[in-house]
Amino acid sequence: MFIKQIYKTFGMISIVITAFNEPGIKKAIDAVLEQESKEKYELIISAPDKETENIVKSYNDKRVKYFKDKGRGKANAINEIFKIVKGEILILSDGDVFLDKNAVSEILKLFEDKNVGCVSGRPVALNSKKHMIGYWSNLLLDAGAHRIRKEMDGKGKFLECSGYLFAFRNLIKKIPTDVAEDSIIPYLIWKKGYRIRYAENARVFVKYPDNLKDFIKQRKRAGAGSHSRLTKYDKNFPKVKSFWNEARKGIFWAFGYAENLKELIWSFCLIFVRAWIWIGYYLDAARGKGYVDKWERVESTKAI
Repeated sequence: MFIKQIYKTFGMISIVITAFNEPGIKKAIDAVLEQESKEKYELIISAPDKETENIVKSYNDKRVKYFKDKGRGKANAINEIFKIVKGEILILSDGDVFLDKNAVSEILKLFEDKNVGCVSGRPVALNSKKHMIGYWSNLLLDAGAHRIRKEMDGKGKFLECSGYLFAFRNLIKKIPTDVAEDSIIPYLIWKKGYRIRYAENARVFVKYPDNLKDFIKQRKRAGAGSHSRLTKYDKNFPKVKSFWNEARKGIFWAFGYAENLKELIWSFCLIFVRAWIWIGYYLDAARGKGYVDKWERVESTKAI
């Protein structure tokens, strides 16, 4: 019954995986092809490199399509993809993550409400909590991103999505490339009068950095992408991620997440690291070094 309703409501679904030199992308593709729901969909893998192209073209499945982007970054690739997708709903993910078996159906359930225009999935860290950097990633997702999105969703407020997995109605033809796509797309949909929802059971598994250098590099870029130049498009842009929001709520969440003395100490350390990351972001912004759309590998995040 649910499958018939999806066909009737949406027609075609376009699932897009953006990637750059991801030798493990086969796991990301297989996870989509093995989804429990059977909606009619096309799976487009967008990448500029020959290695990814060869992997994609090895599939003997008419649903799997390769699109060679120009290698100028994720937002630029998405703008090119807008010109060829057929779906009424677009689901975006990355080549270095993989979806839970029911992620697509969990997202599409929320789109049955015609007032919903954009839906975020839930990233889940593959990193072990037994090590400090892995613990930090789990804390930021479970006590931070998950809690904030769930709270905003419950109040019907604007929420920023996760770039690892989010979906939206095919209402946009082009996005700016100087801000992160998972911030600007939900906002553009929001401005059209639609609601942004959070599908907490639509899980996407992500390997986060396992060393301090990569952790700071990734978090700093994520902060810049969520803040750099957003007010250029609206001076009242509803920023969910900010230093003050994090300082006001994050400290209590961080300490509340710890289950033992060791984790409590790690939470305390994270507060200083996050402060350092925010300082670095603001200094870069002051020097004019804002967010730049480009493919940039963080090697310790490559788990598949």
